[in-house]
Amino acid sequence: MTDQTSGTESRTPLAPPSRRAPRKRRRGLKITLSIVLVLLLAAGGTVYWLYSKLDGNIKGVDINKALGDDRPEKLPTSGQNLLVLGSDSRAGAENKELGGGGSVSGARSDTAMVVHIPEGRTRAVAVSIPRDTLVTRPECTKPDGSTLPSAKRAMFNGVYSLAGPACVVKTVEKMSGVRIDHYLEINFAGFKDLVDAIGGVTVDVPQDINDKSSGLNLTAGPHKLNGTESLAYVRTRHGIGDGSDLGRIGLQQQFLLALLSEVKSQDLLSSPTNSYKIANSATKSLTTDSGLASLKSLAEFGRSMDGVDPSTMETIMLPVAYDKQDPNRVVAAQPQAGDLWKAIRKDGTIPESAKKSPATGG
Repeated sequence: MTDQTSGTESRTPLAPPSRRAPRKRRRGLKITLSIVLVLLLAAGGTVYWLYSKLDGNIKGVDINKALGDDRPEKLPTSGQNLLVLGSDSRAGAENKELGGGGSVSGARSDTAMVVHIPEGRTRAVAVSIPRDTLVTRPECTKPDGSTLPSAKRAMFNGVYSLAGPACVVKTVEKMSGVRIDHYLEINFAGFKDLVDAIGGVTVDVPQDINDKSSGLNLTAGPHKLNGTESLAYVRTRHGIGDGSDLGRIGLQQQFLLALLSEVKSQDLLSSPTNSYKIANSATKSLTTDSGLASLKSLAEFGRSMDGVDPSTMETIMLPVAYDKQDPNRVVAAQPQAGDLWKAIRKDGTIPESAKKSPATGG
């Protein structure tokens, strides 16, 4: 049950096994792949016109209008920051089936990454924000026009369900001081269909996984996963790390790099038929900020990122510590988190000390 004041849900242990309280089965963590669409279109040149009929698939959110001027300053360089979100919406039969069915209402930000592309756009860093991070949620205007008051110690993934994507962007900007230039969101069905459209993704499974909750059974070593298997892989937590959400972030980030490598290794845009299939799979479950809510805009932005190589992309989990009042939750660890966000704000090098998290579940 979600607390309508703080946005918290039923408790999900993040503490080491000896400190855990009883818990219900989590509804899963999945990686967001909206950024992959951008990279798929990066090499397309002028071929985006082939997909102009797909523009209607993309849902746009006017983040700038919703947030107004009370925002951090833009980078003084040409660097860019994207908030990439995965929602666990059960809307539609396919999303409900992939999400495990049940009577879950609404949607939450099941996965969140701040992707920073420094000036020059030849590399990138993705910062994962654990969904159970306690944050100060700012006052937000809800989609229906009503006001959601500010709240301390609100769980990060509950912000989406209470006030929508613009409030998630505002929350990230307030906690980091980082100006978010673009927003991309995809749901369960979009994740599965996109992986299937590119022919699956090969991952090197770090250890045997036998997860009764997700139905995933894999031996250690390389496996080529289809869309359904990939969704289970990035949602699994049993048998990985300490069994918490922090442990799953490692699989999430590993899968992102494997997927981007697969995209880069294929000439996916050589066939108009294949290109249309991929674009359709990606766009039909995609929500972006209004600045990217067209194939033309996505293609132009994607081409500007053509120099980003997955082998140089760095993945970091926001440094967090177990909350002293509630070991089932985490809070941003200082000074590590502050140093991380400062480096991103200045488009600078992230210090090694800012990449280490006191919470060791991951």
